[in-house]
Amino acid sequence: MLKKNIAIAISIGALSLTGCGLTPSAEQAAEHTAAAVGSTATTQAAVASSTGSTAAKRASAVSSSSATKAAAAKAAAAKKAAAAKAATAKAEAAKAAAAKAAAVKAAALTETAAQAAAPAKATTAVVTPVAAAPAPAVGAAAPKAPAVPAKTAPAPAAAAPAAAAPAASTTGSGTQAATTLGWGSVVTGDEFNYTGAPDGTKWSVYNSSGHAGNGLRSPKAWSVANGVATVSGDSAGTTGGMSAKFAKQKYGRWETRMKTNQRDPEYHPVLILWPDTKSSTCAEIDYAESTSETALVKFFLHYACSGSSKQTYATKAVDTTQWHNYAVEWTPTGITGYIDGVKTFTDTNPAHQPSGTMHQTLQLDWFPDGSSLTPSQMQVDWVRVYK
Repeated sequence: MLKKNIAIAISIGALSLTGCGLTPSAEQAAEHTAAAVGSTATTQAAVASSTGSTAAKRASAVSSSSATKAAAAKAAAAKKAAAAKAATAKAEAAKAAAAKAAAVKAAALTETAAQAAAPAKATTAVVTPVAAAPAPAVGAAAPKAPAVPAKTAPAPAAAAPAAAAPAASTTGSGTQAATTLGWGSVVTGDEFNYTGAPDGTKWSVYNSSGHAGNGLRSPKAWSVANGVATVSGDSAGTTGGMSAKFAKQKYGRWETRMKTNQRDPEYHPVLILWPDTKSSTCAEIDYAESTSETALVKFFLHYACSGSSKQTYATKAVDTTQWHNYAVEWTPTGITGYIDGVKTFTDTNPAHQPSGTMHQTLQLDWFPDGSSLTPSQMQVDWVRVYK
């Protein structure tokens, strides 16, 4: 039995050695080759796949960069276009503003030219002339003591000016007798286009007692600013006046632009032609004076020192708180007064003519009536003298 088993085992071992030889069979070689090829293909496919993935990534990156650059360029172009549009709009706005300013200036020039071309028509609707009363009896109806200015020299420069005056208003009639009547060019005067005290080369500022000895006339009451000369009267009766050093002459034409505030009736604004030397007839031409009747302006021609008939006069209703132009024309044939280019007074009596040369004065006189006194002002825009 044992021998039989051994024989079987040997037989099985021989068979096993025969089936598992060292040289592979053709099928095995083919299988190995196919497997190798498959593995190589798989490897190449993997490499190709990896290469494709990398290329795709690169393409994606390039595409993303290009898109970013394009967006940036588009944004820059939009910004540049917006800036250009804003600049264009600014230029158009500037052009429109310049055109508007030019139109306003042209309109102003046109209005000024129109006013100069037809001033008489413009003023006719503003004020109606009042016939003067040349007869002596008229003077007796409203006697008036002459406002005599002091003849002292102006105080030295140490006198400080009063507070600055407000700027000149354009309210009121702008018509001038000089324009209406063709008086020609200004010979002399004062435009008050400076700041401080009145020009000492043109004016003697009073430093004395007031009118008829009432109160004081002080250089400190005057100031020049904003193109206007202002004289102020305080609550104690200290006020001012001054006389011109220019145009001391016989005959001529004077015109002054003047206004007041809502003044106290005790303060009288007055524009005067005053004799250069003492007059035997007390000659005086008050070509604009507002008395205690604050809504009226009067023209007085004084031709005698005393008596019931020593003056002729005319009266006109005027709002003195507005700018108005007051003028006097003195010729060998008579004396004529104007307000805003309209005749309001005339006297052609040769016996009433002043005998000597005269000059301009500006005064705010105090006429006390015993009541309390409210500070008041008179302002003068300019004084002009013509031949």
